[in-house]
Amino acid sequence: MNISVSFRHMDTSEPVRTYVEEKLARLTKYIEEPIDAQVSLNVEKKIRHKTVVTLVAKGVTIKASAEVIDDMYAAIDAVVDKLERQLKRYKEKLKSHTSRKGKERNITKTIFEAASVDVEDVDPQVIRSHSFSLKPMSVDEAVMQMDLLHKDFLVFSDDTTDQVNVIYRRKDGNYGLIVPEG
Repeated sequence: MNISVSFRHMDTSEPVRTYVEEKLARLTKYIEEPIDAQVSLNVEKKIRHKTVVTLVAKGVTIKASAEVIDDMYAAIDAVVDKLERQLKRYKEKLKSHTSRKGKERNITKTIFEAASVDVEDVDPQVIRSHSFSLKPMSVDEAVMQMDLLHKDFLVFSDDTTDQVNVIYRRKDGNYGLIVPEG
C-alpha cells in the first residue's frame, strides 16, 4: 500500500503518520493491491480535527472524511471505520458480477473557457483536458461508484450494450440515466 500523508495547520508528527499507516493496513483485507491512499490531516480553528482519505485501487476510487473535536486519533479511527463499511458494501455487491477485462474505453474530458457575453465571435479555449478509461459496468455499479466518489454524475460504459451512458443525481434524491439513441 502506497500511503501519502499531508499535514495542514499542524506540525508533522511521525507517531500520527505511523498510526495512519497501521489503521489503513486493516483495509487490505477488503480490496486487492496495489492501493494508493492520500490522507489529509487538518486542524481547523485549533479544535476541529479533520481527516480526509482517498483510496484508489483497481479502478475504484473511494473517498471518506471525518471531523472530531480535540482528537486527531479519533478522527483517523472514524474515517477508517467509514472506509471499512464502504469497502464491505462494495465487495458484497461485486461478488455477483463477472470479470469484464479488455472492454475498457478511453475517453477525454475537456474544459473550455467561456467567452464573455460582451465579446462576439470568440472561439472557446481549452483550460484543462483529462483522459481516463471507462470500465464497463452495470447501472447499479455506476450508482455505487458515484456514491463512493461523492459525485453528482458519472460517465460509464454499459456492460450489456457497450454504449457510453451518463448517470446523475437528481435534485429530488433519485437518479437519472442518459442513454444515447441508436
